[in-house]
Parts: sequence; C-alpha cells; structure tokens
Amino acid sequence: MNGETPFTFPRAPGSPSPEDPMGHLVKLVPGHADELYRLIRENREHLGRWLPWAEDVSSPRDTEDFIARTIVQDAQGRGTHHCIFFHGRIAGVAGFHPIRWPSRTGELGYWLGRDFTGRGLVTEACVVLLGMAFQEMDLNRMEIRCAAGNTRSIAVAKRLGMVYEGTLREAERLGDGYVDHVIHSILKREFFSWK
Repeated sequence: MNGETPFTFPRAPGSPSPEDPMGHLVKLVPGHADELYRLIRENREHLGRWLPWAEDVSSPRDTEDFIARTIVQDAQGRGTHHCIFFHGRIAGVAGFHPIRWPSRTGELGYWLGRDFTGRGLVTEACVVLLGMAFQEMDLNRMEIRCAAGNTRSIAVAKRLGMVYEGTLREAERLGDGYVDHVIHSILKREFFSWK
C-alpha cells in the first residue's frame, strides 16, 4: 500500500473515535518535507510548549534533513517515523525513537498540529505502532517519556494501558528552564492481554 498503514488495530479503551475512518500512517519520505514544514511553522507556538526542536525548524530544508535521518534510522532497523494523515492532510508525526535492541526496548514519539488534537489520532497511531513493535519487531517493552506537565501526552499513555514508572527530574531543557519527564511503559505480554 505504498507505505500506508491504516488504523487497523482495536481502539484504545477510552479513546475518542477518530472522525476519519480513512486515517492512516505513511512512512516519512522526502516528498512530505514542504507540507510538514508548513504544519510546523503554523504550529510553532503550540508545538514549542513541549517540544524544544520546534523553534529550530526554520525552513523546508530542516524538515528534509529530519526525514533523511529517519530514513537512515529505518534502514538501520532502529525504527520508523510516519506522517499521521487526516482527511488527506498531514496532521502530525508518530514514530520510534532509536530502538535499543540489546534490551528489545523502544520509545514512542509523536506530535500533532493544534487543529488535529482531541480526535484520538495520536492514540490510534500509537496502537498501530505498538502492534508493529510487539508483533513485527518482537520488542519486549515500549515507553512514552514526556514533560510532567504535558497532560495530553500523559493521557495518551494511560489510554494505551501503560504503567507509570517514575519521574526524571529536570530531564530536558525547555525554553529558559528545565522540565521533569514522566515515564510510562507497556510490556509485550500486557499489550496482548489488553488488546
């Protein structure tokens, strides 16, 4: 299907139903760079609240460079990144931070433009990615790490059945200060018993 992955896994308990039954993930490719850059530019303030890289994206070249890095990461077997599409438009990105193969552990990362939030898209994308991680890649553990004040991201982790594990103090520089990170995880056996 040209790199497209429809939302085919069951919805996470408690997640809103996506309004787009054709919502899907598509692996990031260079052709996404311009639209992705526009989405980041239009949502810089929204994204910058929790994602320090948003301020550093100043041209389509920056998104091209990011996409090139994700393609290399995928080729090395360290995880993929996908555009989240909604009604034919790029709504955001979801994917894997580099997989730690010795421990068979991965971490999910994601973001959406402001107009696409509150529709269950990130939760559904994460269910698909967790299925890939546990079924196709045979990973044992997946995590979500986010700023302690990022209540929307914490809610995603909870809807996915992840377990809160702890807080890393001042784990990331954001703006002029530091934010704590909270860690949630789910194990392969938990995912399949929940699913």
